[in-house]
Amino acid sequence: MDFEQLKAFVEVARNASFSRAAEKLFRTQPAISAQIRSLEEDVGARLFDRTGGRVTLTAGGKLFLQYAEECLQARRNIVRALAEMTRTPRGELVVSANEATCLYILPQVFAQFKRKYPRVSVSIARNERSRTLEAVMAQEVDFGVTAQPVNDPRLTIVPVHQDEMVVITPTGHPLAAKRSTQLAQVAAFPLILPKQGRTRDAIDQLFSARQLKPEISMELESSELIKRFTAAGVGVGILARSNTAAEFAAGLLGVVELEDVRIARDLVLVYRKDKSLSRAAQAFIEIMQTSVGLPRSSVAAKNTVRS
Repeated sequence: MDFEQLKAFVEVARNASFSRAAEKLFRTQPAISAQIRSLEEDVGARLFDRTGGRVTLTAGGKLFLQYAEECLQARRNIVRALAEMTRTPRGELVVSANEATCLYILPQVFAQFKRKYPRVSVSIARNERSRTLEAVMAQEVDFGVTAQPVNDPRLTIVPVHQDEMVVITPTGHPLAAKRSTQLAQVAAFPLILPKQGRTRDAIDQLFSARQLKPEISMELESSELIKRFTAAGVGVGILARSNTAAEFAAGLLGVVELEDVRIARDLVLVYRKDKSLSRAAQAFIEIMQTSVGLPRSSVAAKNTVRS
């Protein structure tokens, strides 16, 4: 029995799937299956029930899961304790965040962190908001990055990033020549909006408050799709400013501020209050706070809605 087998077992148990566990661990499914078979031979008990096309824990598997998680946590504690002795941060950090944060916020944080602490392994778990909070509470990850509000009293909340939503347009669009525009002018054009989520709720709330009924051309799942279809001329979109910087600089999209309203997006770093922070974790919090903060827009907004 070794730690790699225990990690494979825990991932299969959490995901109820050998294939998803393989993806998480960057292994092949046959390799994961072989580890589980070897583990079951070592402990002398069947840990998973694979009948009916489903993967579920047996009674023995449920009991073993508790000890496997404790064993892996003990290993992390040992590595962290030894690192503390040498005063050199090392070990492993896992951060959960949604797609946009993974693409536009975390790369610069991770790059800066790795330059200073190359012996710390840092990885990303890409999850939506609810799953990120669940993963933090289940100690599957060390930190979560998500939008406010977060009201769980069991979590420590560290503000790390302030952003605002802007209008994005195809190049050559009538709005693209403007530095700022009003919401009513945006409503005159077909819109491409997020299909769901807090940002979509905030946008809908603003249009409703102004008694505007925009034509929604498309509802898409990701910011990347919204940018692609906007650039193709399907409509105009509303996205976080940090998500649009590269395309604006390359001349692929127009970016226009909203002058009469402001949709704010406040990102926070969250972790369990009872979590013992290693020096590496403390260093990550500090870098997260200092490397991604963006100044608020200089445009004075009359209304602010937080997404």
